[in-house]
Amino acid sequence: IAATLASTGTNSFFVHPAEMSHGDLGMLRPDTTLLAISNSGESRELRDPLLFCARNDIPVIGVTQRPQSFLGRHSDVCLTMPKVAEACPNGLAPTTSTLMTLAIGDALAMVLMDRRGFTREDFGLHHPGGALGMSLQTVREWMGDNAAAPASVPLDADFSAVVSAITQGRKGAVAVLAPDGALAGIITDGDVRRAFANDISTLRAADIMSRSPIVVDPEARMSDVVDLLTANKISNLFVIEERRPVAIIHIAELMQAGYVS
Repeated sequence: IAATLASTGTNSFFVHPAEMSHGDLGMLRPDTTLLAISNSGESRELRDPLLFCARNDIPVIGVTQRPQSFLGRHSDVCLTMPKVAEACPNGLAPTTSTLMTLAIGDALAMVLMDRRGFTREDFGLHHPGGALGMSLQTVREWMGDNAAAPASVPLDADFSAVVSAITQGRKGAVAVLAPDGALAGIITDGDVRRAFANDISTLRAADIMSRSPIVVDPEARMSDVVDLLTANKISNLFVIEERRPVAIIHIAELMQAGYVS
């Protein structure tokens, strides 16, 4: 429950009640709320924390099956679980009660998310190492680790210069630039292979390139990049800033990094 709350925008941490009687009560500040859980509501180790909260005006939310228990009486808000038998064959091991407790914890987390307007983007910021967090990264954030400028050639570059640039760039494509440095087109490995059907000695980059290539802005989400590559069945695209290519993204490196499953 503490982990779910923390990951969805509510500052929280777990404290063992037995440890609280030996110094960890100092973790409870006036601006905190204690979520105390006990099926019976009479757990001895909860007494010291509950009395401490009462003396220091710290709100308590209690989760128990017995609202008249010590926990229930010392809670500002008592969330009462229904009295349902444990699934244990002996009716003793916490099973049904733990499941209900988790459900209540999840419900609290979802309500708090809704109240504070916690978005997918906020969730991604709290999970930068997960698949969702990675998909919500911006292209600019991705470029922080992949800052190399894309290979490029001018419009009048000959065929050998194009092949050399693609080879050196190692991304399977090269940007073709207009005289002002703006992106004019893209030449891929496939374009080069198709060019052999012609007299390559007379070909220039402008003759081979694909005009109006698919591009993205540095502020686009990485999930948008994956969608563009997949929907258009292409392997790479350029990142454009002020009409100039500043990076090239290849689907193979996204797969290697975990952006594509």
